[in-house]
Amino acid sequence: MPRRAQPIFPALILLLAGAALAGCSGGDFGRTRADFRNDDMHRWLGTEATNSIGMKSSQFQLTEHERQLRDLAYQFIEPPLSRPAWKSVFGDYQKLPAPWRQNVVFDRTAYGRNLIDEPHRSFASRYSLLVDDVRDDITRFEPFFAIAAQVLELDCRRSASLRVIADVSPRERADAVARIEENALIVQWVQQALQRRIASYRWALERLVIQAPDGMAADAERQINELARLAGTVQLSACQGAVAGVVTKG
Repeated sequence: MPRRAQPIFPALILLLAGAALAGCSGGDFGRTRADFRNDDMHRWLGTEATNSIGMKSSQFQLTEHERQLRDLAYQFIEPPLSRPAWKSVFGDYQKLPAPWRQNVVFDRTAYGRNLIDEPHRSFASRYSLLVDDVRDDITRFEPFFAIAAQVLELDCRRSASLRVIADVSPRERADAVARIEENALIVQWVQQALQRRIASYRWALERLVIQAPDGMAADAERQINELARLAGTVQLSACQGAVAGVVTKG
């Protein structure tokens, strides 16, 4: 009795699905490309910060603390997206301009407009997403500023060493000072990003209350006020030789 031919459609579907997923991992559909995922993937933050005010970046390798500072900083520097988690599965990692560049314009309404305009969601889910976004920032707050304090303290030691070590070459001195400046600017960048996030969250909450008053607004306001309180408690000072008091547009 002749054997029946096996259907090829399931195998074909699996083959095509596998090929599609393999393509995604390489950067299709907006997913972070594999060549971006490395230990120094956020090194560009320092270069962007210093270049944006006309300074050269350091050629020194990143220390473990400096690498962690940049990794944690990106979570605040990247604007909140205000969209469902399933839309963020593929990621949309991108390099962002420092706030000191002349062409950077902050739009505090962008987050709220995305939050409200997203279709197929109730207003309760919008309130929930706002609260979750603010809570995420609160959760990230302590880890970032703890490592920031360590980095700035170590930079003070670095700066002191430059004054007592006699045989430091001009290139080494320039790179050391540039790294101190980079680290200080990254901390300032995050502090500015926090203020902008708070402004965005407040605008979004105000519009939600206008369009759909809900008891959840009180919880959202408490979370935003807590984030603002935390941001107001930060008192980090850069060491001598580092950039201090850089002014940016609001």
